[in-house]
Amino acid sequence: METKYSVKLSQVMEEFEMEKVYVPDDYEERLVTTSSINRPGMQLVGFFTHFSNDRLQIMGVVEIMYLKTLPANERKKCFEMLFKRDIPALIICQGMEIFPECLEMAEKYKVPLLRTDIDTSAFEAELIASLNNYLAPRITRHGVMVEVYGEGILMLGESGIGKSETAVELLKRGHRLIADDAVEIKRIAYNVLYGSAPEIIRHYIELRGIGVVDVRRLFGMGSVKTYERLDLIVNIEHWVDGKMYDRLGLENNYTNVLGVKIPTITVPVTPGRNLAVIIEVAAMNNREKKMGYNVAREFTQRINSQFDRKIGTV
Repeated sequence: METKYSVKLSQVMEEFEMEKVYVPDDYEERLVTTSSINRPGMQLVGFFTHFSNDRLQIMGVVEIMYLKTLPANERKKCFEMLFKRDIPALIICQGMEIFPECLEMAEKYKVPLLRTDIDTSAFEAELIASLNNYLAPRITRHGVMVEVYGEGILMLGESGIGKSETAVELLKRGHRLIADDAVEIKRIAYNVLYGSAPEIIRHYIELRGIGVVDVRRLFGMGSVKTYERLDLIVNIEHWVDGKMYDRLGLENNYTNVLGVKIPTITVPVTPGRNLAVIIEVAAMNNREKKMGYNVAREFTQRINSQFDRKIGTV
């Protein structure tokens, strides 16, 4: 069963600096449980079939201009039909006027009435993006996440294999740490995952023999990042003699994370291998593949062409 997440309405209000036209005493405990929102145009004419009362309700210029055409008693009926359905809040955009009937019904049914100066369309987009982040499905994975050349790399492997040490070497080479030990992964869009660190361990890294160090203080603010898109998973494992490893890069392997397929490679560890350099090359190679260039495929085609020419001369 998928876990449902929520965010406090007061947190959303603070983020967007909304004006509190009216808020009940318990507004700080009210929760928003869906990233979907609604502009109650049809509801103003009494159509509530399929109406979702758990959504934040937003009114802009169109709704306010329509309500202005109605007499006060009709406006009151419109607002009462809306507010009595226990909606999380009604937000008026673009600093539009608040009708007395609207305020009266908000107070009667104890529904927060808020206002913002932001343009309606822009506010909708920003609000949905914010709620998608707050309410996104998420999992936590044991690993280390770094940003290398703009690519979010999640390093996985058993404890003590060298993930944190590799991250430190990458930090020395100018890259950035996202999370060490525990990586929280969120699906903020249909096929987009972002990784971050739990707040309690953010910017810290553990090195066996040294202990916990504060990366932000040791390497500077430019060495850390709060979150990054997950672009590539690198499985680090001990070298196994006799095991066949991909030498050309023709195989496209993926890991399903929260329903999203993430490109995945396996890097075997042996003494003398510089993992930091390998991760850098993997990041650059992944960027090239996303841009439509696959060096492994081109290399194979060149070899096949060479064979074809030799066969043709026989």
